[in-house]
Amino acid sequence: MNLVEPIRDKELIQDIKDYLKQKNRRNYILFLLGINTGMAIADLLKLKVRDVEGWHIVYKRQKTLKKRRPAQRIKLSNAVKKELREYTKDKPKDEFLFKSRNGKNKPITRAMAYVILREAAEEFGLEAIGTHSMRKTWGYFYYKKFNDVADLQGQMGHADPSYTLRYIGISQDEKDKRRSNLVL
Repeated sequence: MNLVEPIRDKELIQDIKDYLKQKNRRNYILFLLGINTGMAIADLLKLKVRDVEGWHIVYKRQKTLKKRRPAQRIKLSNAVKKELREYTKDKPKDEFLFKSRNGKNKPITRAMAYVILREAAEEFGLEAIGTHSMRKTWGYFYYKKFNDVADLQGQMGHADPSYTLRYIGISQDEKDKRRSNLVL
């Protein structure tokens, strides 16, 4: 498994959004929701049109072998809600939000989501990008704005704040900054 990083540049995020919006609306919405909700890719791919009709996405996170996770409730911003309304207009409520072209009503696979993001990453010369980069990007900017690791840790469902900081790349940022400022 390769280490993936958050996207730390807001201009680059906008460029990727523009690129995806021009190429494929579904892929753009996937990226938009991923970077604005902090949802894991497995949870994003399970969403149906009915799940995004209101101002909140309420979902039960994927169970892991070790823990049962409580239901999550995420409020959508006005900008994201506007894009979702436009995207879901005239779609059946039981249709998957990120519907695959294969099969009757099946979501795209994690592998396909990875291909979508890797294609965009290659277009912009990014290397350490994968499906978790969307969640990490949300976490990174959330932490930068509110500087509250305990709150972010709770929202991401992490057991330890040091893991949360490592997950969103803050630890690596600090190491890089210190190394670049040390000149012998």
